[in-house]
Amino acid sequence: MYAPKCLVIVSRQDYIDTFRNCLGIIYTVWVENLGVPLETLVGNLLGCVLVPPPGGPQVRFSIGAGDRQALQPPAAPPMPVTHNAVYMLLRLLGIHNSVTLWCAVMSEHKVLLVSLAAARLSAACRALAALMFPFRYAHVYIPLLPAGLAEVLATPTPFLIGVHSSLKEEVSELLDVIVADLDVGSLHIPAGVNIPRPEGKLLSSLQDSLALVLQPELKSADSAFAPPPPSSSPPHMLDKEIRAVFMRTLAKLLQGYRHCLTIIRIHPSPVLTFHKAGFLGARGLSQCPFAVRLLDSMFFNGLVAERGPPWRPTDIWDELVQNLPEQLRLESLNPELELQHLQDLAMQLHLNENPNPQGVSTATYSQRVLRPPEGASARIHQPPLPPLDARRVRAVIDELAARNAANPKLSAMRLPAPRIIPPGAPPTGAVEHTQLLLTNSARRLEVLRSCIAAIFECRYADARKSFPGVIRALRAPAARAALVRDLATRLPTNKYLLQHHQFELVVRLMNCALQSATALDEHSIAAAILPLATAYCRKLCTGVIQYAYMCIQEHQVWTSQQFWEAAFYQDVQRDIKALYLPSPTHHHRVPSPREDDEYISLLKAQEPSALEIAAEQMRLWPSLPPEKQRELIASEESTLYSQAIHYANRMVYLLLPLEGAGRRADARDDDRASNSITNSVAESDSADAESGFEEADPGEAGNNVIKMVSRFVDKVCTEGGVTAEHVRCLHQMVPGVVHMHLETLDAVARESRRLPPVQKVTPYLTTH
Repeated sequence: MYAPKCLVIVSRQDYIDTFRNCLGIIYTVWVENLGVPLETLVGNLLGCVLVPPPGGPQVRFSIGAGDRQALQPPAAPPMPVTHNAVYMLLRLLGIHNSVTLWCAVMSEHKVLLVSLAAARLSAACRALAALMFPFRYAHVYIPLLPAGLAEVLATPTPFLIGVHSSLKEEVSELLDVIVADLDVGSLHIPAGVNIPRPEGKLLSSLQDSLALVLQPELKSADSAFAPPPPSSSPPHMLDKEIRAVFMRTLAKLLQGYRHCLTIIRIHPSPVLTFHKAGFLGARGLSQCPFAVRLLDSMFFNGLVAERGPPWRPTDIWDELVQNLPEQLRLESLNPELELQHLQDLAMQLHLNENPNPQGVSTATYSQRVLRPPEGASARIHQPPLPPLDARRVRAVIDELAARNAANPKLSAMRLPAPRIIPPGAPPTGAVEHTQLLLTNSARRLEVLRSCIAAIFECRYADARKSFPGVIRALRAPAARAALVRDLATRLPTNKYLLQHHQFELVVRLMNCALQSATALDEHSIAAAILPLATAYCRKLCTGVIQYAYMCIQEHQVWTSQQFWEAAFYQDVQRDIKALYLPSPTHHHRVPSPREDDEYISLLKAQEPSALEIAAEQMRLWPSLPPEKQRELIASEESTLYSQAIHYANRMVYLLLPLEGAGRRADARDDDRASNSITNSVAESDSADAESGFEEADPGEAGNNVIKMVSRFVDKVCTEGGVTAEHVRCLHQMVPGVVHMHLETLDAVARESRRLPPVQKVTPYLTTH
């Protein structure tokens, strides 16, 4: 009975060509009967070849059949190695289909590649993954799917999979899978699938740059006296130029992303999050589906975790982010520089794949790989492939391993030195900046300031007279930010008791500012109003205070878990920064409200950023004594825990509605409820979270708030590394906070019904 045999090399190393050469040598030795034991070849392959780490030297080796081979690792470990795979993908699919396929992968769609050649499938999958750099593909990745595992294509998760063309009919029935046929250059997008693309200017720039690289003759095609066509780069350099185009596109899209990194722990290891809303608002990308999907993707979270820390070795991407704004400025003055900048970046990518200037195929060292003669596989009488002796293979491996242990050359390599990562240019959006200049004139901001001044000077008629203009001005983010700054400047302490007219006008301004706030709070207006809403208040009667947050609860931003997490992380970063920031040696003067913006900007420019402080602390960490390390860890833990308590209270304040509180107050006895709450609070340290409040049911609204706050506590404490004991204490605290606040709302609702209607101020007309 005929039983075919197959030789396979399984490895985590990315040296496909070398593995193919080794398999060819083993086959040649067997089919030509060269007299070399196969066990020796396999043992040498597994035990003799020391794979150098990224950035290591070139390693030359032989597996014992008279061959000469070399391994050249890339210079930087995170950079993908593509050879000419990206160029092949663009050549097979064209610019339009390739860009569409790239957008599908970046937006986490299901992508299926089809071809008759397994080598094409493997190269195309490698190319698409490389075009994502600096991201890493984080979903199902199978360059060649076996026919017996076709049911994997029914998975609900995104994937990048290659299949043989023999399965083309089966995959055509999939309704949510984008299919690219590499052999005919077609791209099939199902009717119900919508692929988001970058905003118009960025997409056109990407396509134009690809045409500049792949079709340089287009620039002079219509000239009456066309110059000679420019010489085309070799395929391996075109591959790098195409990668440079996509890298620059992602760098343009993510410009200023490091300014939106939020660090919430430095020790024992850095923990960072990304302020998505702040980035989208600063760049004006809130309405760009491609950018929103990208920031929500798994591999963007991986980018933050891998490249977020401010103290680490740098690579080509970090340099590109730092230098791109200046390059774009120069290109706006001289468009001819774009191709030069692309070629410079492509050369860096090429040198990363080939860091050894000597190479592996020069005259000083040429590889020698045995190949069977033509027609060897068609011979009638083939020698039988003998079974390998596992003991002989193990003996060869052990002998070579002992010999290599005495040569610590590779293990003694120096790792790249870490350094502070430059933040790059801040996130800005040219279109949004133009709109702000047009809609936020100095006159409108002055009207806003005058209105606020009139409110606090008790000139209510003047304040109401200017309200229509103020409401129009508050449609712009800059005016809303100015309102928040002005209200914060006028806050002398953590509590400001207003008169009834003042309170109602201030609340109205807050509601106007929050009307344009989405669930993401792109311009951080809602986050800035949070401390103000818990400070501005009015007295209804003895012992009953109504705060501003009770009158601004109807906005959707308060029900967004993402908003609360982002605001929490921003405040934690502020406290972590204050923990390590040196104390000032002198007192600064208090600026006037008109000087406030310039003064604060000057102070912020003089102090290091949170990431710079984190980088310095990460640099010093290995040299600190264990006692100091434990002290810093405990301080950061305490900071996170205290902020979690603070935000749990804030969420209860904004989520428990004042509506219906009066009905609750009428339905139960006030004295009994007050005693119940007092007793439960007194026993909260020793009682269980449930046992203390079994008698008082918070109702559906209260239970929903408890669930949401508990989810928030679990999420932020898990990411911040808060201990399980502190998390348990927080969960026990939340029901008590809800019950106590329900009692407060009942009293406020009861007293607010007794307030007389606010009488309008009668203006006095003067005649001259």
